[in-house]
Amino acid sequence: MCGITGWIDWNRDLSRERQTLERMNQQLTCDGPDGEGIWQSQHAGLCHRQLLGTDPEVFSQPMVRRFGNRNLIITFYGKLFDTGDLSRELKSRGYPVHSPSDPELVLAAYAEWGDAAPEHLDGIFAFAIWDEGDQSLFMARDRFGIKPLFYTERAGGILFASKLKALLVHPEVAPEVDGEGLAEVLVMGPSRTPGHGVFKGIRELLPGYVLRANQNGIRHHSYWRLESQPHADDLETTVRRVRELFMDAVQRQLDSDVPVGAMLSGGLDSSAISACVAEILHKEERGQLQTFSLDYVGNDRFFRPNEFQPHADAPWVNRMVERIGSQHNEILIDTPDLVTALKDAVIARDLPGMADVDSSMILFCREIQKQAMVVFSGECADEVFGGYPWFHRRELTHAATFPWARLIGERIGFLSPEVIQKIRPSEYVADRYREALSEVSRLPGEDPEEARIREIFHLNLTRWMPTLVDRLDRMSMAAGLEVRVPFCDHRLVEYIWNVPWSMKKSEGREKGLLRKAMAGLLPEDVLWRKKSPFPKTHNPVYLEQVVDQALGILNDGTSQVLDLLNIDAWRRFAGQDLKGSHFPWFGQLMNVPQWFAYLIQLDQWMREYRVIIK
Repeated sequence: MCGITGWIDWNRDLSRERQTLERMNQQLTCDGPDGEGIWQSQHAGLCHRQLLGTDPEVFSQPMVRRFGNRNLIITFYGKLFDTGDLSRELKSRGYPVHSPSDPELVLAAYAEWGDAAPEHLDGIFAFAIWDEGDQSLFMARDRFGIKPLFYTERAGGILFASKLKALLVHPEVAPEVDGEGLAEVLVMGPSRTPGHGVFKGIRELLPGYVLRANQNGIRHHSYWRLESQPHADDLETTVRRVRELFMDAVQRQLDSDVPVGAMLSGGLDSSAISACVAEILHKEERGQLQTFSLDYVGNDRFFRPNEFQPHADAPWVNRMVERIGSQHNEILIDTPDLVTALKDAVIARDLPGMADVDSSMILFCREIQKQAMVVFSGECADEVFGGYPWFHRRELTHAATFPWARLIGERIGFLSPEVIQKIRPSEYVADRYREALSEVSRLPGEDPEEARIREIFHLNLTRWMPTLVDRLDRMSMAAGLEVRVPFCDHRLVEYIWNVPWSMKKSEGREKGLLRKAMAGLLPEDVLWRKKSPFPKTHNPVYLEQVVDQALGILNDGTSQVLDLLNIDAWRRFAGQDLKGSHFPWFGQLMNVPQWFAYLIQLDQWMREYRVIIK
């Protein structure tokens, strides 16, 4: 895993812009600490940061290859999972693939299929290819946007990067945030409208999209999307097919010769991944799987069951470790470290994020990276199979907005009147919601309830899941760790998309279909354990510390964030007895402590990035 950036300008001699390219590339050092590469010509500069990982050939980037009379240059980051099949296919078509490295295979695929090349790739990736012959740029992003890719148009050119910070150091890109960007941060956040880069003039290439830029302008289009069609298989066949697709996805992604681990919470998703990986490693005599669980200092004393987190994870982790025989590592996070890492998480994400849900992940990944370079995660199973409460509770399923953000009215009360007038938050969210529903691939004649569930799945896959995937990718990359997410395999998701809801909720349970498909792989009690979300601290000291720090910001006249907030509303809220209070302002995990932590991250972001409000 690495980082990429570049600058194309058809009206300027970029061979003289080495210093700017170096500055842009240096912003990606955290993602690629092991080396760098820069390629320049008169109108193009492509850069690459390198992380020593599973593909040694990545060190030749940006990579230059000649195909007939075409000179192609690529900067690529991510991971392909079909290198063997792809290499054989390309060789059969006459392409002399010197090694099965990902960037070389992508270049050959592009030489063969052009804009359709990403359709032939299986993996998590973002890349840019410069064609010296016709002076054009081609960019692509994986189907679910696991790997981010931002760009901004300039007069006569385009800048791109895998992280916002690499664009923001360019002398022609200012860290300006207009009303739309403010709405993204203050009312949509920590989620983000697909394609939105928050900073003025910066866009994100959409998942499953390609972009082509030349002197005539920029064009982009989708190369993949979910298509709705009738599901022909019966329940028994569907269960068997889901298991086959899942096992195949794990097998294809388990191609690393470096130490491999798995995040394990003892829940259905991570347990299924861990059990499958452990089984494959054992069969192939590749050693013992290392598993990693996360908990917090004090949770043994302070944990209290609630609707969303009915059980502590530790006993279930132990149950799975005993079952699969993994070498287990329990990682404990202390409260002061969790608070301190809020800033690290902002810098990793380039935006305010999921507060301690982010900071705990970056701390978790740092510890994992000491023992494994590649780790598997059960992320995305809830979105794909229907695990969240808003799939199962009618008042949430039929909410006329994003079901994880129903408290928009309460959030607005914490904003200043001037900001409310500027961004019109209720209207903004309503517009984004209608926009999301307009994208749904409809099935003619579908039952209205089934059609509504399909809408909820679309919202989850395109609006909710990217927030969590972005968190996982950014925090792990900042720790130098490569994470793989088999539940996001596009073949599996394509199949599940059209499975009727009655099958997905088999036995009347969340993710009932997945539970049936994993029968025999997991112990029965783990198989049917009630969903429990990503662990968080229950230590009251955390709430005390984030409230104190937030009040410090409110009392500090130097913070630019004060111009955006209703200070009295924040102070009144902070003055209440907050122990046991509930304000689930975003999803299941983000409640009262995370609300104050989000304010802290907002302040840190505006200071660190010198945000200019327009």
